Amino acid sequence: MQSTVLTSLGSAYSAAVFGATGGLGKALVDALSADANCAQIWAASRSDPVAAVPKVRSVRFDLLDEASIAAAVNTLCAEAPPQLCIVATGLLHDKSLQPEKTLRSLDAAALQRAFQINTLGPALIGKYLLPLLPRDRRSVFGVLSARVSSISDNRRGGWHAYRASKAALNMVMRNFAIELANRNPQVVCVGLHPGTVDTALSKPFQAGVAAGQLFTPATSAAHLLKVIDAVTPADSGCLLAWDGQRIAY
Repeated sequence: MQSTVLTSLGSAYSAAVFGATGGLGKALVDALSADANCAQIWAASRSDPVAAVPKVRSVRFDLLDEASIAAAVNTLCAEAPPQLCIVATGLLHDKSLQPEKTLRSLDAAALQRAFQINTLGPALIGKYLLPLLPRDRRSVFGVLSARVSSISDNRRGGWHAYRASKAALNMVMRNFAIELANRNPQVVCVGLHPGTVDTALSKPFQAGVAAGQLFTPATSAAHLLKVIDAVTPADSGCLLAWDGQRIAY
């Protein structure tokens, strides 16, 4: 694949990726590293620091710990705030949470965990980072959402915790966009649907994916960066698919 070059952020922009050691997060860090216009990338993760490569600096944070989020933001903004921030975190399933097929499967602890990771964590990153973003030039704050978060497009039901927590994230982003339109109109806040990506998150559910619609992390990252490069203030608060199309809430 050809390297994606972002032009709308200028010739020496900086970026931050939260969730930088996940499948898609790592691919985003790699793609940004290959962009000649990108001067520096902060790779934020809970696990071990990202391997040292030119332009990439590591910072640790815990999505469930507000103090660690605040500390990570302070670290990556100490010299200058980034113009691009992508929150590439999310939870669909783990040992204690599986997508529900029926309302009888609803579990309070599982619901709380989904909302903590899919909604509260990204919201808190926005709380601390958005007020620090540049006011004299364009910047983008993007979070990974999902097509299944769309209420109007929900025809199959199920997956209660994941759908609801991502739908709540969409509302948070909408609120951020409305507030920032007055405080800092240079910021564009968008939710991003990456498509179905060949990562651990989608692995149990790939059998039903149509031919050609299962993306490698590198392919999805390239798509998302093209979308980010093209967004305008009119897109702020919207949910955009990997091909740039708006997804109705």
